[in-house]
This record gives sequence, structure tokens and C-alpha cells, in this order.
Amino acid sequence: MISRTPLTLLASAAVIPLTALALASCGGDNGNSATASSPPPKTASGKSATLGVESTSLGKILDDGQGNTLYLFQADSGTKSNCSGACATNWPPLTSANPTVGKGANASMVGTTKRSDGKTQVTYNGHPLYTFQGDSNPGDTSGQGVNAFGGLWYAVSPSGQQVTGSASNSSGGGSIY
Repeated sequence: MISRTPLTLLASAAVIPLTALALASCGGDNGNSATASSPPPKTASGKSATLGVESTSLGKILDDGQGNTLYLFQADSGTKSNCSGACATNWPPLTSANPTVGKGANASMVGTTKRSDGKTQVTYNGHPLYTFQGDSNPGDTSGQGVNAFGGLWYAVSPSGQQVTGSASNSSGGGSIY
């Protein structure tokens, strides 16, 4: 019989969620439909999303009005999103037909685009916007510089450009999928 200390059990428990996240994203569906286990988007359909600006270790970046960091995906083509299926599960698109602008964001840069699933995704300076399931708390930037689903992910500056610095609270830059 194997004897396990509480520390060993704790370490094992910490590995299981990371393994499950990695496995859930492998070989994903490239179709347009979400799976039943997909988390709901950060903003409910039809509800207005508010783009704001927050100060983080990366500098000033866009957030969704609730402190969740907004990211762009380098694999997107202009305003066309190339993130669906497992990608959209891990990087939920910010969807709203009526986005609003909070303090620090530039109203002239806010727009929308139709996704392949028919939902309306918010754009900023022509970039479709996403949150990241790996960000646990407002102000987290764990998705910064991550290479996943065929491209790099970056926080967005108030000027509408990608932020290329490294996040202090993540291992940033590595491929997790």
C-alpha cells in the first residue's frame, strides 16, 4: 500500500485541473458551435459591454468594465475572428450588439463584427476582443504572450495596439495548448 502525505495529495490535486484544461483544449472542434460544457460569454447576449482602461503590471490596458483583461488574437484576419470551438471556450469572445465606452477607452475605436456562429463580437481598433479563462481575478493578465490555437495572444492598449510586455503574474510567452 502506498502512503501519501497531505502535501503529496495537495500537489496531485493541483496538477489535475491543469491537465484537464490542457486536455479539454486539445484536438478541439473547429466548427462554429459551442459545446454544452462551454462557459457562457462574459457578457450575456444583448447586454451592453463597457470597455474601460485599467492599470496593470503591463501598463494601461483595456478591460471589459468588470476588470477582466481584454486580449487580441494575432491569428485573426482583420475584424474576422479565427477563434471558435475549444479556442472560444478558453478565450471567450466579448460579445455585445451595443458596446459602450468607459473611462480611458476611445469611442471611435469601438466596433462590432459578426462571428461565424452569428453572435456579435466587440472590436477595438479593428481587433476582435476576448477574455481569458485562465485569468481568475480582475486585473489578471495570465494570457499575455501565450501561444495557443495557432497564434499569440496579447492585452490591448488604449491606443488599440497589442501590449508586448511580459505579465508579472504568469509564465507568459509559453505555449499552453
